Amino acid sequence: MDHARTSLARFLAPRSIAVIGASPERGRIRGILLHNLRQNGYSGRIYPVNPSYAEIAGLRCYPDLAAIAAPVDLALIAIPAEHVLAALKACAGLGIPHALIISSGFAEEGGARRAIQAEIAALARQSGMRISGPNAEGFYNAIDQVAATFSPATDRATDRAPVIAGARRVGIIAQSGGIGFALYNRGRALGLPFSHVITTGNEADLTAADFFAHLAADPATGVILLFLESVRDGAGFCAAARRAAENGKKVIAVKVGQTAAGERASLSHTASIAGWRAAYDAAFASLGVIAARDPDEAVALAAAFATNPGAAGRRAGVITVSGGAGAWLADALVAAGLDMPEISPATQARIRGFIPSYGATANPVDITAQAAYHGGLTRTIAELMEEDGIDLIAVAISAASETRLSLDPPELASLLARRAKPVLLFSYTLPSDFARAGLAEAGAVVLTHLAALARAAALLADPPKPAPVPPTPRRLPAAACRALAGHAGTLAEYQAKDALAAAGFALAPRALAANLEAALAAARAIGFPLALKLQSPDLPHKSDIGGVRLGINDEAELGEAFALLLAAGRAAGARIAGVLVEKMALPGIEILLSAVRDPGFGPVVMLGAGGVMAEVFRDVTHRLAPLDIAVARAMIGELRSAPLLAGFRGAPTADCEALARLIVALGDFAAAAPPALREVELNPVIVHAAGAGCTIADALIILADAPEKGDRACPS
Repeated sequence: MDHARTSLARFLAPRSIAVIGASPERGRIRGILLHNLRQNGYSGRIYPVNPSYAEIAGLRCYPDLAAIAAPVDLALIAIPAEHVLAALKACAGLGIPHALIISSGFAEEGGARRAIQAEIAALARQSGMRISGPNAEGFYNAIDQVAATFSPATDRATDRAPVIAGARRVGIIAQSGGIGFALYNRGRALGLPFSHVITTGNEADLTAADFFAHLAADPATGVILLFLESVRDGAGFCAAARRAAENGKKVIAVKVGQTAAGERASLSHTASIAGWRAAYDAAFASLGVIAARDPDEAVALAAAFATNPGAAGRRAGVITVSGGAGAWLADALVAAGLDMPEISPATQARIRGFIPSYGATANPVDITAQAAYHGGLTRTIAELMEEDGIDLIAVAISAASETRLSLDPPELASLLARRAKPVLLFSYTLPSDFARAGLAEAGAVVLTHLAALARAAALLADPPKPAPVPPTPRRLPAAACRALAGHAGTLAEYQAKDALAAAGFALAPRALAANLEAALAAARAIGFPLALKLQSPDLPHKSDIGGVRLGINDEAELGEAFALLLAAGRAAGARIAGVLVEKMALPGIEILLSAVRDPGFGPVVMLGAGGVMAEVFRDVTHRLAPLDIAVARAMIGELRSAPLLAGFRGAPTADCEALARLIVALGDFAAAAPPALREVELNPVIVHAAGAGCTIADALIILADAPEKGDRACPS
């Protein structure tokens, strides 16, 4: 069996399920599992397995799996952790293709339990059985009515929310079971229809990326919502995201779980700035994945994409029954980057015909509460649907009433059925169940969080798009491989620049001087003015100890600076390799450019404002490497400090094309370098006036502390 390509369709829609550890006790997880399967209408065969019972709730109970003597598609395991491996081996021996481990007490406990989880992973690889969990909350397949979970969110007795007819279904994948079903619970309260809710637990075998790939290809799923703690299969995740984009599916992700940057944080600016988010920011930006900041925003974005078409532009029209609510909504939309053009005179004239004289028609359109209950809202929505100067419509209403709605559901349903632009509803009061139900019947979701609605509107107008499939990076020249080989840990600047020069990077004239005589000779060959920099693998931040002297204009200054640098190095107790004598760079804009190898996603390129701005303002953007010139240009445009490069207040326009080429080159270098490369930082890169190029003023390369098993000088 091809373990990597086995379809998960039968896992999620099994024809028969064995519940190992089934119990009649509804107060225990093992009893809830059986109850949830039955009350949600599962139509397949259920085989309770527990030697303590002859039957449970009218179902025959089997003493062991072998006694079933019939095909089983999925084994649902809820027994003490110490017995799980034996149960899995029994499943494998009987040819059961899928298992879902609800049981906890494995890697999350550490110690010997971690070893048991490793054995589960090995069994999956050896047998070809696909295993979800352990420590999972299970899944819910809403289409085929498979509630293989103990989550109370699937309790039909409490699930009375209406479902919006015709909306695209939302699929949830969560590495936290509780949060996965919490997102489902929140979405159901809005009326959203779902295809699947899948929780992945400890991911001994099946990962979030595996289920992501399944939903990306699933025709029943239109929007995918991810809750991520860590991505264990970066390549699989990227492939799934690209497949989703190809199939026109929006992907929304919430990433949580902060980890310290560890020792790297003391070695480079990149690590202290990028931290734990860098790889995810890069992956999401490269793949067109929308990052959500909290559960409310995540569900609001899913609702907006599930119930609306895209917008042709960023021109928003606001309709309100309250002047204050309309102004608040308009402010939020403008803050999110949308435009608020004035409504055309002809449309304003028609709207004036059915609203009070004290209403407003320009934009926002305030029809007043009086007109709202005489059909004014639906008539105004219809007018703005036909307004050529409006690309999306946002409507502010009060949906608190338990007896009446300002939007007639049948009329609204008729409007929404033929809309070609988004219509978003905002209630400035808490919506009643009556209002939510009526609006859901019409095919609409009512939102209560302004910022989330405004961001949804902006993304409907300008959705993120995945970058083109990255080009294959060029192989590193043999000389660059040799320059990196044999080293470990942090390279001194001169070593890093030697490796970069061998890889084809343009660098200023320079020479390493072990003594003053060599420094003077280098100065005569290079020419003043010069920069002198102490070289030591122990001093990645050499300027912190006074290890950098700039603007050296003659031999006398050079001699004085050389002595001061050596004294500073000795005072710091550093191993001194010499002093780098380098041509001073021309003036320009300082930029930070770096690449970090992430364990999951591979090399990540970071571009940021240089100098103090890099760490104070964290003005940075990220992409996965390698990347092309168009992506590099987009990264430059994303910086808040981009106006400085464009010639702010009469300054010369910077050579952004040269910077873009340097970004591409660094991405190629990081992607083609051996796995031992952990990080390369060019800081600062000085971007000169247009046509004058860039100067790599300083460089830092960090390699693994020891060669990894099977590591080569360069990938073949």
